Formats: sequence, C-alpha cells, structure tokens
Amino acid sequence: MFGSSGKHQRLPSTSNEAGRISLGNQNVAAVQPNVERTVSYTNSKSDTAYDLEPQDRHSLDSITSGFSYNRISTGGEAVEETTTGHVRLRDLDADEHSSFDAERSRERSELSPTQRTDSLSEELPHTSGASMISSFFNLTNAIVGAGLIGLPYATRQAGIIIGPILVVIVALLVDWTLRLLAFNSKLSGQQSYQGLVEYCFGRTGLLANSFFQGAMAGGGMASFIVVVGDTLPHVLTALMPGIAESGFGGVIFSRRFVVAFFVICMAYPLSLYRDVGKLGKTSAFAVVAMCTIITSVVVEGPRIDPALHADPGTPVELVNTGVFQAIGIITFAFVCHHNSFMIYGSLRKPTLNRYFEVIHISTGISTIVSLVIAIVGYVYFRDKTQGNILNNFPQDNLLINIARFLFALNMIATFPMETLVAREVIDQLFFRDKEFSMRRHVLITTALCAGSLIVGETVCNLGVLLELTGGLSASFLAFILPPACYIQLSSGRRFTWKTLPHWLCICFGFTVMVLSTVLSIRHAASSKESVGSCWG
Repeated sequence: MFGSSGKHQRLPSTSNEAGRISLGNQNVAAVQPNVERTVSYTNSKSDTAYDLEPQDRHSLDSITSGFSYNRISTGGEAVEETTTGHVRLRDLDADEHSSFDAERSRERSELSPTQRTDSLSEELPHTSGASMISSFFNLTNAIVGAGLIGLPYATRQAGIIIGPILVVIVALLVDWTLRLLAFNSKLSGQQSYQGLVEYCFGRTGLLANSFFQGAMAGGGMASFIVVVGDTLPHVLTALMPGIAESGFGGVIFSRRFVVAFFVICMAYPLSLYRDVGKLGKTSAFAVVAMCTIITSVVVEGPRIDPALHADPGTPVELVNTGVFQAIGIITFAFVCHHNSFMIYGSLRKPTLNRYFEVIHISTGISTIVSLVIAIVGYVYFRDKTQGNILNNFPQDNLLINIARFLFALNMIATFPMETLVAREVIDQLFFRDKEFSMRRHVLITTALCAGSLIVGETVCNLGVLLELTGGLSASFLAFILPPACYIQLSSGRRFTWKTLPHWLCICFGFTVMVLSTVLSIRHAASSKESVGSCWG
C-alpha cells in the first residue's frame, strides 16, 4: 500500500539472503547477510515511496507494467537490468501476513489520496481467518452461480463452436483481471472495489463503480430468486402430488409463496452475516450441488421423452448470430469481481501467492464444469434450449428434481454473498463516515432482500435477466475497471506495448457492454416470457 510521500515504511527481515532491490528513483545499494533489508520503489505519478521485504520471489510479469527498477545482489553485482516502463514485482507478496489494515480503513477514507498510505505488507486483523479451502469454495460458488444453468442457452445463442470458445476466453480474462484487482489493491492501499476506483478516479469513478457494482449484485440476487421459483415448486409438487392438487397445496406450492418463504426464512437470515468467511460451509455445499446438477443433466438428458428433445431434423448450430448476448450470459456466470475483495480479505494469510492459487483453481474447475454443461445441455435440446436448462426436463424426473432442489439451496446459499456486496456499496456511498449501526445494517439488508424479491417474482425469464446483468454490469466490472485502474496507478507512459493487453481488455469490455445490453433489451422487449408470466 501507499506509504507517506517522501517517506519509507520498512518491514524487517531476518533472512540470511543478502541483497537489496531499489526501484524507481531510489539509490541501488547492497546489504549484508543477517541484516534487515527492504524493497523500495517510487511511483512517479504520486511521488510516493514504498518499501517491501523481498522474500517469496513471486513473479507478476503477466499483470504488471509501468514502473522502473534495478536489482543487485550482495557486493553490488547487478543481476537484473534497469527497465523503464515495466517492473517485475517479484517481491510484492513478501510478508506471509501482508494485506490491508481494516481498522484504519475509515481513517484512510477521510484523508487525501497522497495521505491515504500504508505499507504494502501491512497486516490485516481477521475475524474469520478463512482457510484456502474455504476461500476456494466461496470463490467457486461466486463464479458458478445462477449463470451455470444458463450456459447451454448461451451456446444456443452463439453456436456449438463459438460458445465453448467464449467460455474459455472469458474464463482466462476473469482469472487475469481478478489477479490484476488484487495487485491494484496492494498498490493503492484499498481493501474494497469502491475504495480502489475512488482512489484512481475520484468521486466520479466511485459513483460509476457503485452503480454497476450495485446493479450486478442486485441482478444476481434477482436471478437467484428466479432460479428458486423455477425449481422448488416443481420439486414440492413431485414429492407431494396429493397435497399439490388440493386447494391448500395450490397456494403453498405456488411460485410466489415458495419463493417468498425460502427467501424470508433462509436467504434473509444468512444475509444478515457481516463476514463472508462464515459462509464457507454453505459455499462448500453449493459446490457439491453444482456437481450434482452437472451429473443429472448429463445422465438424464438421453433418457427423457424424445419429444422433449429437439426435432430429429434440427441441426446443431456451429455458429449463430447471438454472440454478444452469449458473452453477456457467460460473463455473468464467471464474474465475481464485486465480491472478490471480501474473499481475499477473509483469507487467514492473505498473500498474493495464496490468493492467486485460489483464483487459478477456482476458475479452472469452473471452466471445466461450465464447458460440460454448456455443450451437453445444448446438444440435447438445441433450438428448444431454455434460459434455465433444468426447465427442459419433465417435472417428475427424480434425479432432475434432486438437482433442482440442491440448486435452489445453492442459490439461497449464494444469495447472501451478493447481499454483502450490495450492502457495502450503500454503506460506502452514504454511511462511510458513520459508526456501524445494527439497526441500519438490518434495515439495509431487509430493503435489499425485499427489492430483489419483488424483481424475482415479477421477471421469470432467466436468460434475459442474465443477458442484461452480464452485458451491462459484469463487463464493466470485469473487463474495464481492473485494467483501467492499473493503468491509472502505473507510472510512465500510458500507451506502450506493455499496457497494450490492458487497453485491448478495456476495448473488449466496452464493446461487449454496449452491444450485449442493446441486443438484450431488444430480446427482452420481444420475449413473451420476460415479465408477467410468473404470476399465473
């Protein structure tokens, strides 16, 4: 994090390895074994100095540029040449306990950007101390939420060739930009997405980020409710057909009642948690549910009534015209940037090395399961593929009903993570200088859950909801802001070969955001299932 301008904050090291790294305008010097050593560099944009302990030697070559540095070993022998415009910050993850000081975040928010400074290896006191396994479950659950069952529909939109390619491309971009966000937060000293964007772009950036982040979280909450409404009534009716046929059963098994009951009695209490680390067990269950869904679709697809499949003469579309709508759905499925800061901060030892490992494993597994359900689900139903692939199966299929039930519980378990994000956006915008209030916490949580419940009860076309939320908000949060913040934080010229990937990612994000949103609105306007049919 940023240190005070003109000053260095040093972190001691007892390592026997000799050497000193000097970056930017700092003098190159060597130190002897068994003495304290630091890494120093200067960000020319803010004229701010930073100190780090070089230990873990973690390379961030793929995401860092814009700084200059020298590195020498004991005795002054240069081991790496000075490089202008690019820095290999191998030592950013030096301290096992490096992260952000949560207790000082309020004080820092009241300071100017040049005053809002900390050591990059400052330790964060944790309340949750989540393990890497728990963080893996949280991140995987955040990635493959409601968007998972919409991926066959995305493949229908883009085609059997383009669809899987888009899944891989989006997954790679998400992996890269998640790591880029963590690196940006280290440089800026911010522990939230809003704080990072405000640091880089001021109040205007904060407002823009809050809008898109709030829309993403709200869209996620609403889509989870739509999934619950699509699944649980079918399950309950299949389990208790006698009750379902009675007048009383017709009420309690209706979509409106079931959704309201499960949101109020299960999702809402979980949403009152303030610590994402405590949701690790529910996220572990959600990942198990995800595996069950994949298995049920693969196994039951060939066994259901052939009349539910695509007509025998219907071809498998290799390339289709709905590429940008498909990108919106896939982006929604993978994007978890808006709650990645909470997952990162909940790690017991939140170093970049550990967090990057969590990111790689989570995105890798999510990509595999996404490809399986996207391809298999589309091949089975082709032009009949619905926005929720489980709706393509009959109501009385036992294995599919188990998958429906587990996926509904998955959504209920994931719902609180989106609520945490939406609540944080509101707190940062309107109550950042106020002490925590349990009354305010409960009121905001209640309002968020009630609002999403209304939307989820009214809109029941999951595909359209995923397209709109993914195209508008997810693209901005995942593909535009992370590289833009990095370019803003880095020193040197902004337009160089080293920053070309960042600019290409920004252009890709804007293209997807505009085209996907426009096309999705047109689709929603022409769709008979977008609004109103949920009330029958």
